[in-house]
Amino acid sequence: MARINSRQVEAFRAMMLTGSVTEAAKLIAVTQPAVSRLLRDFQALLKMKLFERRGSGLVPTAAATALYMEVERSFVGLERITAAAEEIRSRRTGTLRIAALPALSNGYLPRLAGGFLKERPNLNLAFFGVISPIVIDWVLNHQCDIGFAEVPIAHSGLPCVRLPAPARVAILPAGHRLAAKETLQPRDFEGETFVSLTAGSTGRHLIDQAFNRDDVRRVLRVETSLSEIMCGLVSSGLGVAICDPFTAQEFANRGVVARHFLPRIDFEFAAVFPPQRSPSPVALDLVEAMRQALSEMNAPAPIAATRETSATKRSGSSR
Repeated sequence: MARINSRQVEAFRAMMLTGSVTEAAKLIAVTQPAVSRLLRDFQALLKMKLFERRGSGLVPTAAATALYMEVERSFVGLERITAAAEEIRSRRTGTLRIAALPALSNGYLPRLAGGFLKERPNLNLAFFGVISPIVIDWVLNHQCDIGFAEVPIAHSGLPCVRLPAPARVAILPAGHRLAAKETLQPRDFEGETFVSLTAGSTGRHLIDQAFNRDDVRRVLRVETSLSEIMCGLVSSGLGVAICDPFTAQEFANRGVVARHFLPRIDFEFAAVFPPQRSPSPVALDLVEAMRQALSEMNAPAPIAATRETSATKRSGSSR
């Protein structure tokens, strides 16, 4: 026994939608005789009359109307599949799981991700702010689609993309005597109470190296692994510090003043992806959006007028 084929169903649906063999033929891009043949074969296979001739046209029967409701439900399902495929092609659907170190997750990256999602209304986001070792662990175990962690990356097997590295800045309590200068150097910090990064971190090593090179003595009273804590302590008036520019900018109106620091010490980080699979297209889109934003990023407002550069250093902090 012959079976119903999809073209017969398409012809029937097109006829129900347009009410005309001519228009139905245009809708499914075949000739009028082809539509007539498909409808005739469809009725024969179903053993029911679907259309009655009235004048020069065809009018659907009650059976055709009832059948059309079932057909339309099937087509709606197919159209949803087609729409979903288009969303996937255009990288606007699904859920993107991000883990990012605190320096990025405390303001900068959520704002960028929010704009990214506005352009992709069907994309959902799961966002986690955790220290770099946890970022690496979650990406390594496929708990996240993308991570942003401080360089150097502890696990060499993770695919990663280095991103443009901004310079660290000096941060001071509002009203501090050093705020009168646009650019600060190690000798300016002689005898100052200093909030340090945790001992053993790459950033701590590079910052200490800059001060030790000029034989500058600081009063090291506090150390912390988180730049938010560092900025909070500085805003209290306790002391001064060298900080990543992202967190410094978040505290710009909260009692913290940022200034250029020389020699330049870059804040380096990378996007990391789960091993043994290709990065998701939408994750790569986010990395590209971030690369562009970082390339265009201006320095915090209080130090925007000064553009000094020096030899680029490797870095690490806010772990």
